[in-house]
Amino acid sequence: MRKLVLLTILANSALFPPAEAAANQNERLVREVRHELVMLPYYGVFDHFAYRVEGSTVVLLGQVTRPTLKTSAERVVKDIEGVQKIDNQIEVLPTSPMDDQIRLATYRAIYGHTALSRYALRAVPTIHIIVKNGNVTLKGAVANEGDKNIANLMANGVSNVFSVKNELVVDKE
Repeated sequence: MRKLVLLTILANSALFPPAEAAANQNERLVREVRHELVMLPYYGVFDHFAYRVEGSTVVLLGQVTRPTLKTSAERVVKDIEGVQKIDNQIEVLPTSPMDDQIRLATYRAIYGHTALSRYALRAVPTIHIIVKNGNVTLKGAVANEGDKNIANLMANGVSNVFSVKNELVVDKE
């Protein structure tokens, strides 16, 4: 009788993996998606990726300056083991010489500031500058509230900017 119970338990655990295994699979997918997106060669400070993992579906979000970056993101995520479906909602920002000028000026203002220059030293700087039709959105992460406020002030001081939306997150220490 004991052998029968043990075999039944083993068979059920093989057919119905515990919630813990599903959570580990979800965490693995989150890590791999992040890694693949950050490693894209043309991903930079003027682009921003966000994503959600819902079971075996990955929802890609964010804004990019190049249409090829949107398709590259979908391509690399599709190749991750365990991903069945991709919902690519990445927005390709409109091309505009004025927006390009604002991007460059905002980059110089933020990363040229002494307190914020350390964020530019990473392969992909942590403060992302998204510009759409003269409106600037700051996304990413900073070490403290003071850095968040300085970035906001520097972006607001750039010529031809209509508005600044500060969505920077302060890293937990």
